[in-house]
Amino acid sequence: MSEESSLKVAVVGAGAMGSLFGGRLSKVASVWLVDPWEEHVTTMQREGLHLVTPEGDEEVIPVQATTDPGQVPPCDLVIIFVKAHQTAWAAEQAARLLAPDGLALTLQNGLGNAEVIAHFVGEARTVQGVTAQGATLLGPGRVRHAGRGPTHIASRPEVADRLVVVAETFNRAGLETHLVREGLESMVWGKLVINVGINALTALLRVPNGVIAQVPEVWALAEEAVNEAVAVAQALGISLPYEDPPARVRAVAQATATNLSSMLQDVRRGAPTEIDAINGAVVREGKRLGVPTPFNACLVRLIKAVEVTASEAL
Repeated sequence: MSEESSLKVAVVGAGAMGSLFGGRLSKVASVWLVDPWEEHVTTMQREGLHLVTPEGDEEVIPVQATTDPGQVPPCDLVIIFVKAHQTAWAAEQAARLLAPDGLALTLQNGLGNAEVIAHFVGEARTVQGVTAQGATLLGPGRVRHAGRGPTHIASRPEVADRLVVVAETFNRAGLETHLVREGLESMVWGKLVINVGINALTALLRVPNGVIAQVPEVWALAEEAVNEAVAVAQALGISLPYEDPPARVRAVAQATATNLSSMLQDVRRGAPTEIDAINGAVVREGKRLGVPTPFNACLVRLIKAVEVTASEAL
C-alpha cells in the first residue's frame, strides 16, 4: 500500500452506509462495491449511485458494483459494512479479497464484529473504527446522506503507515477521519449507548429519530435503556466520551430528527436486525457482570418478536 498509487478498496455490504462510503471514496480511489442485492447492484451499474446530500442536493456518482466478489482484484482495504448477523460471511469475502498486506476495517454498529473478522483474516489485518456519518437507503441505487460526522479508526504501530494512507484518502473524499492510538473502546461504547437509546424504540414505534427527543413518553423509555447501558459500561471500567449520556442521546436524536434508524430500515424491509449486537450486547455483558438490564432485555425480545412476525404484519 503506497501513497503514490491509488488505494484499492472493496466495500462489502453496499447498503446505506456502504454505498455512502463507497460512493464518496470512488472519487479518489479505485473502489468496488460488493453486495448480494442484485437490483441495487444492477441499478448502480446502469445508472450510477444517486446520492442525496444532507442539504437535499442530488449527485450521480459512477461506481464499480458487483454481486460477485470473484470479480474484484486484490485490495489494500476491505471495509465491512454489513449487518452484524452477516459479519462472518463478509469476513470470509475479505479474506479472499485482501492483498497480502491489506487491511479489513469494520465501521459497523454494535459489539463483537472485530473479533469475528479477526477469526477469518487474522488480528494483524483487522482494524476497527467508529463513524458518526448517517445514511438512509431510499431504494435501489439511491441513498440519502442523512448526517455528517467524524470517523475514528484505531491505529497501532505495525499498521500505522498504511492507516495514514487510508485516513488521508477518506479525508480527500470528504469523509472526516481521524486516527486514534487509544480510547476507541470508549468511542465504540459511546456510539453503542446512543444506538441503545434510539434504534430499538424507533423500530418498534416506526418513527424517525426525532420522536425520541420530542415525545416525553418515548423519551422516558429511551432514558431507561440508556441508563442500563451506562451502568454496564461503568462496571466494565469504560469512560464514555461525553459527560451526560442521556443528554447526548437526546441531542443526537434531535440532530438526526428526520433520519430513519438502521434498525427501523431493517424492520420496514422485514430483514433481520442488529438487536443482538446492540441492546443484546448490553444484556449479555450485564448478565456476565451482574448488572441488571431488564428493559434492554425486554427490547431485545420485542424486536425479535417483530422479526419473526414480519410476514404477518399489517
